[in-house]
Amino acid sequence: MWASSFDQAIRYAKDQLDLYGVDVNPGRWQGVPTLDKPDLITRELLNLTLEVPTDERLDLLADQIQPNLPWADDHFEERVSGVPTNPGEQYLNWPWWQGQEAAAMVGGVTVEPDLKFTHTYQERFWPKRANTGNRPHAHNRVPIWGIRYQWGDLNDVVDLLAREPLTRQATFPIFFPEDTGAVHRGRIPCTLHYHFMRRNEMLHMWYAIRSCDYVRHFRDDLYLAVRLLHWVLNELQTREFDHSSVHWQGVSPGHLFFTAYSFHMHYGDAHHG
Repeated sequence: MWASSFDQAIRYAKDQLDLYGVDVNPGRWQGVPTLDKPDLITRELLNLTLEVPTDERLDLLADQIQPNLPWADDHFEERVSGVPTNPGEQYLNWPWWQGQEAAAMVGGVTVEPDLKFTHTYQERFWPKRANTGNRPHAHNRVPIWGIRYQWGDLNDVVDLLAREPLTRQATFPIFFPEDTGAVHRGRIPCTLHYHFMRRNEMLHMWYAIRSCDYVRHFRDDLYLAVRLLHWVLNELQTREFDHSSVHWQGVSPGHLFFTAYSFHMHYGDAHHG
């Protein structure tokens, strides 16, 4: 569905959920068993798709999206800081945080006594730095090898776009092989990947998410994606590369193409809708 603004897209998404959603009890929700917990039964819509322009100022986009501010801005800065913290600091300021018993709600489960999540976004943004143990020298990117080649990170995606502005390869994965099959029996990321593509002097983003909660995450997810798109474009326009970045001047933020495989709301949260 194409929308001219984010407030229109958000209204459309909720209307579609109300009209066409069906009741689903998946058995677990963010690490919490749902048996005999009717409040955790979800109304679910499959394959919600949205297309929304993002070329307005971030403050105007925030007015449309209505994310949880200032938390969303603070957490975005944590994500792009280059420091792969786990758990970080901003999870404590998340409006839905209710203490350590709710750890699974912010993207992980407690797997160590010192409250380590199965993943954080800042770890997935900067995986080359994550294996430095978050020590002071964590700004150094350490090679991590996959089957054949070294891993990349967010900086490598920006560098690819700088080298090849019209590339079709600028995919930034958040879902890693270690998440496949949830072999660790913990939480896996909801976000699968972000993809960037420049066409007609606009930089577009595709954002695929396997699971999105309308009340607790949807607006923040949209806003954090838009902020990332603006951030990547700003990096391309202001960094000094070995190859020229002049050809990125005059390029505008393009459209956000959003897909949620499962878009849902818990009955216990219906009064927030």
